[in-house]
Amino acid sequence: MFFLRRAETRRTAMSHAVQSAPDEQPLLSMGFLLRTMAVVAVLAVLTVAISIGGRWFGRHISLAGNTDSTAEITLTIGRDTVKFPENAIRFPSQRHDGAAERVDLYLAWPEMRGYGKENHLRFDDVSQSSGLIFLQIAQSTMSRDMSGRLEPIYSHLLEGAAEPFRDGLTLHRLRADAGYGDEVLLTAPVKDGPDYVVRCILPSAPDNAASGDCQRDIKVGKDLSVLYRFSSGHLGDWEHIDAAIRTFVEARLMNRSATSP
Repeated sequence: MFFLRRAETRRTAMSHAVQSAPDEQPLLSMGFLLRTMAVVAVLAVLTVAISIGGRWFGRHISLAGNTDSTAEITLTIGRDTVKFPENAIRFPSQRHDGAAERVDLYLAWPEMRGYGKENHLRFDDVSQSSGLIFLQIAQSTMSRDMSGRLEPIYSHLLEGAAEPFRDGLTLHRLRADAGYGDEVLLTAPVKDGPDYVVRCILPSAPDNAASGDCQRDIKVGKDLSVLYRFSSGHLGDWEHIDAAIRTFVEARLMNRSATSP
């Protein structure tokens, strides 16, 4: 009897011990593992996105609005249709086909090429921008280009005697009330053609020449006015620059047969 009571007491104690022990739970639940895997997956996707986006953003920051694409853009300006490579068109908003009031170009001189890996510093570095020529092409609003305006307009705005300049050019000073500020007029005779005429703001020293302190306009095609600006540091190349710009635009006219001589 004693042994039976002892055994019963032992079974009761074991039963209470089992009931009082806490439920055993796994160290990491399935829900926790799934959440952790989801977080890791999201982080991996973000890492890839940041890597790709960073490269894209970095490239576009370094281009600063420039493009090295040479895909051709077809534009109709007035009565003329022209094709220019994207990397020669200065503003991103103008890099699309269709009708346009004007297009702005920039070209490395003397290569007459748009933005590219081999010449990007001239476009990216302001201190080297004197190596660029800037063009603005629009439908002509005047019957004469700058050379054609010499006699009927500019000749009546000059004062003082003409002065020999350099590189075959002659300097003419404009009247203070003519509205041209500090600009002077430079002219040169051209064989079998009207005189070359360009307006410039001449620097006090050659090293102070700006990237576009000289400007001239010419007529091209049926009715295009090509206004171009270049550094006075390139005045020694005035004849070559004028011919190169005319050739560049004429070569991209869709209506070449109507090109002005």
